[in-house]
Amino acid sequence: MAGIRWPPEDSELHHARVPSGVDLISDDDRSVAADSWSIKSDYGSTLDDEQRHVDASEALSTGVRAASDYSSDKEAPDADVEPSVLGLQSYWDATYADELANFHEHGHTGEVWFGADVMDIVTTWTKNLCINISQGRMENLDDEVSPESESVEQIANDLSTWSVLDIGTGNGLLLQGLAKKGFSDMTGTDYSEGAIDLARNLAERDGFNNIRFLVDDVLETKLERQFRLVMDKGTLDAIGLHPDGPMKRIMYWDSVSRLVAPGGILVVTSCNHTKDELVQEVDSLKQRRLSASPDADTSNDHGAFKDLSPFRYLSHIRSYPTFMFGGSEGSRVATVAFLRS
Repeated sequence: MAGIRWPPEDSELHHARVPSGVDLISDDDRSVAADSWSIKSDYGSTLDDEQRHVDASEALSTGVRAASDYSSDKEAPDADVEPSVLGLQSYWDATYADELANFHEHGHTGEVWFGADVMDIVTTWTKNLCINISQGRMENLDDEVSPESESVEQIANDLSTWSVLDIGTGNGLLLQGLAKKGFSDMTGTDYSEGAIDLARNLAERDGFNNIRFLVDDVLETKLERQFRLVMDKGTLDAIGLHPDGPMKRIMYWDSVSRLVAPGGILVVTSCNHTKDELVQEVDSLKQRRLSASPDADTSNDHGAFKDLSPFRYLSHIRSYPTFMFGGSEGSRVATVAFLRS
């Protein structure tokens, strides 16, 4: 549940400090950052596109609430997520400078954000989701694909049609996990050059030379290609921790809606928001665009309406462990798939 902040498994990040040109964050700041976010993620953005930043500011002034204002299981909304250094590029540049140095010196992979168990659940569920969509089984999206129902050749053929983009890829291990499941057309982006250097080194070491890694900020992406599957594991969470988080989250949805191909899916994994809160945030995107174009809702232009409502809820992971608190049931992580109109 969004209102519950679980302590991290390791409340302090231990990294070998190395001199570098990046804006290094103090160990005290790292400890505060780890305590402020219950499960570590791998991306944030501080870069501004001036016009979209202005547009986001105007949208906020219309009264549309940020996702953190909504709670799926409480009458009163949660308080806004407090800003944290986890939302700053300087924090991630310093983190990946350390992890890259540790890789070169000791061969360490680095942090697996959200944990290896969550990553395995996400990659397996995403594989089944994509195969079921490819086979037209829209009523049974979460069904596990078994060797009895699909041949190895058929599974490989189905997954080969899915171009994959991982935004805020960090060390790229999520893409490695998807490659092990059978995906082959994969790209990872991160605005931290250190993260991309680490991801490339790990992919080369582990034999995943087919994965492309690019330095790119999702909030002002330079990518011209669209992808059938876009993955976000912690990126939206970290963006929300920036001091200008609410505005940047609006910029995020505008940008991501251009990266997901029509008929494609966006899979968001979050530790700061429930499934219902993420769905509500997508609904608020539609309302924001409708308020900016009041005549579009009655327009006969189907293409214009799809641009106003680019995503709709498709499915979510139901297999995460749950807990009871205050009479409500919740889990530490939510993963939700949205279909691009």
